[in-house]
Amino acid sequence: MSQQTVQMGEPSLDSEPRRRRTRHPGLSLAVIVACQLMVVLDASVMFVALPKIQHSLHFSATGLSWVTNAYSLAFGGLLLLGGRTGDILGRRRVFIAGIAVFTLASLLGGFSGSAAWLLSARVAQGVGAALAAPSALSLIATNFQEGPERNRALGVFSATSSAGASIGLVLGGLLTDWASWRWVLFINVPVGAVVLFLAPRVLRETERHRGRLDVAGAVTVVTGMVALVYGFIRAADAGWGDGVTLAAFAGGVLLLGAFVAVETRAERPVIPLRLFADGARAGSYLVMLLMAAAMFGMFFFIVQFLQNILGFSPLKAGVAFLPMSGLLFVLARITPRLVPRVGPRRLLLAGLPLIAVGMVWFTRLSSHSGYASGVLGPMLFFGLGAGVVFLPITATVLAGVRREDSGAASGTLQTAQQVGGALGMAVLVSVYGPALRHGGLTHGVNVAFTVGTIFVLVALAVTAVFIRPRAA
Repeated sequence: MSQQTVQMGEPSLDSEPRRRRTRHPGLSLAVIVACQLMVVLDASVMFVALPKIQHSLHFSATGLSWVTNAYSLAFGGLLLLGGRTGDILGRRRVFIAGIAVFTLASLLGGFSGSAAWLLSARVAQGVGAALAAPSALSLIATNFQEGPERNRALGVFSATSSAGASIGLVLGGLLTDWASWRWVLFINVPVGAVVLFLAPRVLRETERHRGRLDVAGAVTVVTGMVALVYGFIRAADAGWGDGVTLAAFAGGVLLLGAFVAVETRAERPVIPLRLFADGARAGSYLVMLLMAAAMFGMFFFIVQFLQNILGFSPLKAGVAFLPMSGLLFVLARITPRLVPRVGPRRLLLAGLPLIAVGMVWFTRLSSHSGYASGVLGPMLFFGLGAGVVFLPITATVLAGVRREDSGAASGTLQTAQQVGGALGMAVLVSVYGPALRHGGLTHGVNVAFTVGTIFVLVALAVTAVFIRPRAA
């Protein structure tokens, strides 16, 4: 959730030629930042509203995870295809189309009368975000001259990305408490309407490039991941021997195998497989996937604990995450200075154990735990570790990458984060469900965090084995 500054599949900003001065630089930047803020917020604003959504639309304890997974899978799986679509059709055009889809989906989702209705809207939001987000950063290059003007715009863009998760948690709680959970969706509508009105007037279109879209690659990877996530979540209720569960896993494996086959033959693949030839880069993608799995799971289960066990209101639950979010924000400013001095590998080897300590501490939660005694401490350990490791992962992914692959490399990292969050949460839910039925919510949370700890330890092992100092 804190890796939103990645370029998301677009070319380097320096690849754009110098442009004439933007007529309305303030409005142009506001439009771009508003899009980024909506996309970033949507990854966190729903978390604190989940208990209310569960009661309102009668989600099961395990099925509730689809509210976040539906968005993450559509967004992450189609992200690079959205970037390529912007190259071919024009980034402003695709940016506007994505915002329109996202805004309409938010409006319809706010009126949801059933679980299926809401999940359909969340998928549509993810599609809209996948179209709009890749073009947002590139439009800065198109509309702001290289140098101080562009650097100031990038600074505002990055600050918005960094603060978005924290704002989302508090805003989600505020809206849910003071109005309804439906307003975490409705809030996007007026913002999206303003963006749609201003974008054609203040943003310049980019040059269009010829090419083909790798639709087959995007479809096979998204459907394959959805099948796997469905298999894990169904296993939580129906068991691992259930026929539909096994069919979902088999279908997921076959579809992902088809994805690899498609990518080896595609002229412009969604994910160039050559990116994984370098061991350090491949290892970094896996570390990001596992980190996202642990982090999304932590948000999901701690929100359940805070509201259902400690009795926190949605707003109080959102505010409860601020110490961790503040730590992440501060470290996002310090870590860039440490990477060239210490090296990515050492920072990863220092940060991942801190996250593991936080996860192990979370496994000790009980019905007698308070916020100060049971939640705040491990949350700070998690935030300290996460704040140290995210940038080194990005640095390792981009180290030594060919110029023509830089956009795909960074975009694939964002895809790994979104897909890893969805897949990891599904795995955690698959162990949480049976434990919840046999021992109650706190026992289910303990078991989920035990498996989450394994994710972090595997990430630590991958770092030690595959991410060598030469990638710094």
